[in-house]
Amino acid sequence: QVQLVESGGGLVQPGESLRLSCVGSGSIFSINTMGWYRQAPGKEREFVASIHSGGNLNYGNPAKGRFTISRDNGKNKIYLQMNNLNSEDTAVYYCNLVVQLGDVSYPYWGQGTQVTVSS
Repeated sequence: QVQLVESGGGLVQPGESLRLSCVGSGSIFSINTMGWYRQAPGKEREFVASIHSGGNLNYGNPAKGRFTISRDNGKNKIYLQMNNLNSEDTAVYYCNLVVQLGDVSYPYWGQGTQVTVSS
């Protein structure tokens, strides 16, 4: 069983920064992709960023130029540094882990952490 626990969300003002963390526990295959998605009220969940255990990075449109994803492989932990936040970044941010074994993907999700950007 794999568990993902996010932390670091909160209320910030426009222009400020936040750093989200996600730690995975349980039987985690060492080769995996961890990342972040977010879901704003009334909207679909969207991809923010991901990082493979080998170091490959991917960023979604919300993250480009403002967010940075990083990971600590030894601790199955990832971070999302978010800078210059604005109201459109308000959402629940979910940690995601995917293990790819051949043609089969095994996705896991955290419970989410709320990020609210408001003056």
